[in-house]
Formats: sequence, structure tokens, C-alpha cells
Amino acid sequence: MNKILILLIQYEIISIILTKPIPQLNNIFNRKLFNLNGKWKYIVDLQEVGYYDYRMNISNQTFFLNHKNKTKDELVEYNFDAAPEMEIPSDWNSKNHKLFFYEGTIWFKKSFNYTLNNNKRAILYFGAINYESIVYLNGKYLGKHVGGFTPFNFDITDIIKNDKENFLIIKIDNTRKFENVPSLFFDWWNYGGITRDVFIIETNKIYIQNYNFTLNKKNYSEISFNIILNDNIYNKSLLITISELNINAKFYSNKKGIISGILYPENLILWSPENPKLYTLKLKLEDDEELIDQIGFRSIEVSGNKILLNGNEIFLRGVNIHEEKPNSEGRLNSYEDVKIMLDRVIELGCNFVRLAHYPHNEYMIREAEKKGILIWEEIPVYWTIAFDNIDTLNNAKNQLTELIYRDINRANVIIWSISNETPLSKSRDNFLSKLAIHAKSLDNSRLISMAIMGKYKKGNYNNIFINDNIAEYLDIISFNNYFGWYGKKLLKKPAKINWIIPYNKPVIISEFGAGAKQGYHGDKFTRWTEEFQENVYIQNLKTIEKIPNLVGTVPWILNDFLSPRRMLNIIQDLYNRKGIFSNEGEKKLAFNIIKKFYEKKKEKPLLRKNIRKEFFFCFSLFIIKISLSIFLSSKKIE
Repeated sequence: MNKILILLIQYEIISIILTKPIPQLNNIFNRKLFNLNGKWKYIVDLQEVGYYDYRMNISNQTFFLNHKNKTKDELVEYNFDAAPEMEIPSDWNSKNHKLFFYEGTIWFKKSFNYTLNNNKRAILYFGAINYESIVYLNGKYLGKHVGGFTPFNFDITDIIKNDKENFLIIKIDNTRKFENVPSLFFDWWNYGGITRDVFIIETNKIYIQNYNFTLNKKNYSEISFNIILNDNIYNKSLLITISELNINAKFYSNKKGIISGILYPENLILWSPENPKLYTLKLKLEDDEELIDQIGFRSIEVSGNKILLNGNEIFLRGVNIHEEKPNSEGRLNSYEDVKIMLDRVIELGCNFVRLAHYPHNEYMIREAEKKGILIWEEIPVYWTIAFDNIDTLNNAKNQLTELIYRDINRANVIIWSISNETPLSKSRDNFLSKLAIHAKSLDNSRLISMAIMGKYKKGNYNNIFINDNIAEYLDIISFNNYFGWYGKKLLKKPAKINWIIPYNKPVIISEFGAGAKQGYHGDKFTRWTEEFQENVYIQNLKTIEKIPNLVGTVPWILNDFLSPRRMLNIIQDLYNRKGIFSNEGEKKLAFNIIKKFYEKKKEKPLLRKNIRKEFFFCFSLFIIKISLSIFLSSKKIE
């Protein structure tokens, strides 16, 4: 295509089709995909010339589109064909050094040919774009998405040109704003761009939109399910097959296009970290396509102050992870990156990761599920948020919805987290309580938590208080505390620490640790040395084991990662140095401290409920047998 003004696109006045947003599809990777990854053209637009007309009063306009027909004699100052290229998925910060600190608008364009088969639908799917995106296909406005870490999609069946060149143009803006989620301030790099996969999904006219299968916590011989079709079609038959479990059952849709029911598996093996069993699930609509997934079944619940996985007590040996490439700069976006990260997690001895502080790539979730690693997922309600703003609340709810819809069938996901370190206020309490209620309304089979902050009373650093008004909405009390790192005093006498936690609920310490520059050595009281970080972990772990109701520990963090808040030259150089590994993948001394701690936790597993019952039953039989033998012996003597 010849010269094009940004967002012009070769029509007199481009008609704006406000396509009705379609609900999110799940199980993307098992559908028929046309890959739009690869080379995309891009143009940096600092002043948004391609979007606003400077003659207009911008404050009075909403979305004025600068789409006008151009004559041969008229000046055109933009040319996508001559623009540089960027590999997608990626972030612009690490791909172009000039854009390392850039926050603003960049336009992306992809030209492609596509053949849509008869009686099929085409759905344009984005894994994630950070942060605000406006999407156009062949000059037609598809819609807008807000939020940098969750998927979204559009039905493009009536817009895509069959067997001709199509062009996709996206306006992307990662400008930080107070009303955004996250807000203005956060402790990670604000990577901009198309950071995850772009696909066209081909489906039949009637297709399975999304679904979930849930094991009954009280009866492991029952699996309930809910399947939603894209149309309110009545009496549409669907065949569900899980061959290994001898399930082959037909069900029918109700008037809302929903299919629900209960399955009765035979010889079900539950998914667990020790045995991450996945079954092949097949969903076959009458006269339509078959959708396949790999799915595990497990129960997760709280009993008093314990977490029960499949009815058994479990200790979560965790670590925090940011979505950053394991040995270089940039947003993590491939299976290769994920495998490196999870190999480190396993080497450390973990069975659990907290994916901070936003939804991570689906590759991470699915690969962790195969490897038997439990997951905490979270939305970026982080630090100070516009808690009084209804649009901000709706944004957070939408991100939570998109996250849950995407991962609702992943057996390893056990916790939805609604926030991290948010300052106390009535508006904040109202905001977070609504998020907790919303999460439960979408999925009541998992646990709800959030990371709160421990508090000290002034002048008394030995007493740590864990108290939050949102606790009543949480299944797990989780908190961050960097004793020995932040504050005036180093932690020298962990035995004196007292934990005051007024809840009979399981407790996870969701962040703790210290910073160290890998390769910088000294005594254990010199900040930034590996020895200092090592000692902080030694002292922390001594006092952490005193925490009442403790069911998990999650050190901060697996790898060093980029953050604009970390400006100490020579030491930080824009990196948060709290990693157990450096940003180049080298272990620090703290690695062995955590590994040994987790080895002890594995060597002394918590006694399971059913084992206790079996033990007492066998012991009772033994006592009866001995008593009976003594009684018979005494009779014989007589």
C-alpha cells in the first residue's frame, strides 16, 4: 500500500463501525489460529498528530478521527511503508534504545492476506497490549481496550477482505494516568506495545465461547460444568468426552445458549504438584467443530487456619516473579523465556509462585500447570489508585473478569489477588470489597487474597500488627514485610519479634527480602552485598516460622528487574536488586538459604487429614488385636 497518513485509510470519510464487543474466548491455543505475529511497521507519535486535529478544541472532543481523503497534490508527512519494523510480540522499550524511556503513543500496522472459509467466523484476538489500544481493520474502527495485561477480541467476519490484502492499524498509548490501573506510580518498567500474541481465530457460526469445569470439593466423583455458546440457540447438542475417565455424555443448550450439568468420572487422579495429571477434554457441538483442552481436576479450600489441596494440608513454598525476560531486558513473551524461569523456580525448591503484580502471559500459566507449580494471580491495583473513581473500579473489575475467564480451567491457579499494598481509607475499602465480591461471583472455586502491609507501633519494632478491614472478604491473610531492609534498624534479634494477627485464617507472607548487587561482597552488615542479603534471609526465616497459622512463604523476588524508581548508580542502575538471581541469571548467596529452608519443608510435610485418620484407625485395630490376644491367652491359661 502506498503512502498513508497515520490512521487515514483511503476512503472519503471512513465509516466508523462501532462493532459490538464480543465476549472473551478462552482456550485460545487449542483453536484454529492464523498467526499475525512477526514484523509490524511502527510510527512514533508523541503529540498524537494522527489522532487529533489541532484546529479542534481538544478539551471538547472525545475521539475525533483524523481520517480524510488526500489528493495527489496534498502534503502527506507519514508513510507506513517506509517506517521501521518491530518484531511482535515485544515491547518498544527494549527493541529500540531511543524508546527505552518512552511513554506515549505509537501506531502499529500489519498488512496480510487472509482466506475465510464459507460459513465461518473470524475473530481478531490480542493476548495483551499495554496500555490503551484503539484498533482499526481496513479503515474500520473495531473498538478500544483499556488495560495492559489481559486478552480481548473482536468479531471481524464482516470487515475482513477475503483473498485480498488487509491492513490492521493500532494506536497504542502507555501514558501513565492517575485514574488507570495501575496508576501513576508502580515499581516495574512500563513496557509499551503489543506485548503478547496476535491471532485471527477461525470458528464456525455457532461456537463455544468459554467454559469451566469444576471438581466438587465434597465429592470427588462429581465434576460440574458450564459451557457458554456465542448465540442464544436452544437445544443445541454437545458431546463431552474424557476417554480416560470413561466420560462420553451428551447435553443440550438452554434458551440462553448455556449448557450445564454434572459429570461422573471413574478412577479420577487429582492434579497436584507431585503428580500434575492432565486429561484430554473434547467438546463436540452438533454438526460443528470439536474443541480440545488439556485439563486437570483438583480442589482447593480453607479449613480453619489451613489450606487444603485435594483435602490435604499443604505448605506453599513460593517465590515472586515479574514478567521480564530471564537474562535480558524486555517483557517475557515466549515459551523459551517461561521454561528458563520455571526451571529456576523448581531448582529453588518451590511448588508455588506469585505472579506479581498483574496478569502474566498465558504461556506461564500453562507451562507451570504441566510442571506442577501452583499459581497466585493478581490484577495491578497497586499502591495508590483512584479509589473514588467509578471508571477506575470498572476498569479493575474488567481486568479481573478477563483474567478469570482466561484461566478459569487451569488447575494450578488457586488464588485470585485483588490488590497489593494499598493505603487504608474508606473509599479503598469500598473499592476492594467490591472486587472481592466480583471475583467470587465469577469463580467461587478458588481462594481470594491480597497483599497487605504489616505495621509497627512507633518506638516498638518488635511487635508487628497485621490488620485490615478487607480481611472479612479474604480466604487467606497475606502480607508484605521487609524487616531488616527498610527502616532504621536492621533485624538482629528475630527471637524478639511478635506477630499479632487477629484472624483464624491461613497466613502467607507474600513478600520479604533485601537487595544485593550480584558479585558485590563484604560483611553481613554492609548494604547491597550478597552477604547482607543472605543474612537478612537467615534472620527473616527464623522469625517467619513463628508466625501463627503460617501456610506459605514467598520471597521477593526470583530475578532482578528493571524499575525507574531504582536510580542508585553503580549498584542499582535502574534495577530492583532484590532478586535471588541477577538480571543476567547468576545466583546470589541467598539462593542456598531459601533452598535449604524449602528442603526442610519438603522433608517434614504436614500430616494429612486422611493419613491421621488411617493412622488412628490402624492403631485402634492394633490395640484391639493385642487386647484380644491377651484375653485369649489368659483364657488358655485358665
